[in-house]
Amino acid sequence: MASHVSGTRSGAAARSPGRTGTGSGWLVFAAVLMVFGGLMMIFEGIAAIAEDDVFVTTRNYVYEFDLTAWGWIHLVVGVVITLAGAALFQGATWARAVGVAVAGLAMLANFLWIPYAPFWAIVLIAINGFVIWALCTAPSPSE
Repeated sequence: MASHVSGTRSGAAARSPGRTGTGSGWLVFAAVLMVFGGLMMIFEGIAAIAEDDVFVTTRNYVYEFDLTAWGWIHLVVGVVITLAGAALFQGATWARAVGVAVAGLAMLANFLWIPYAPFWAIVLIAINGFVIWALCTAPSPSE
C-alpha cells in the first residue's frame, strides 16, 4: 500500500498566491519604472551633452551648471538606474538598496534640473518617487 501525505512535497517550497520569482508584483513594477526612467534620463543626458536647443537656460539660477555637465550627470545616473532595474528583473537583492539610493539621487538631480526642462523633470521626480515606494514596500523574496 502506498501512503499519501498531504501538504507540500518534499523539497518544494510553498508559495503564496500572487508571488513571482522576483518577489512580488511591486518589484516588477519598480523594475519597469527604473528601466523606463533610466532610459529617459539617458536620452535627456545625451541631448544635454549635445547642447540641444530643446533646453531653456535660465540666468541667476542658484544651482547653475554647464548644460554639458548636467548631461553627464543625467547620463551616468540613468545608466546606473537602468542597470539596477535590469538586475531587479534577475532577482538580485542588492538591486533594491541600489535602486532606492540611486532613485533618490535621481530625484535630487531632476529637482535641480527643473529650470532646464520643468515638465520632464517633475515627471521623472514622480517616477523615482514611485520606484522608492515600490522598492521599500515590496515583500522580501525570502518571505
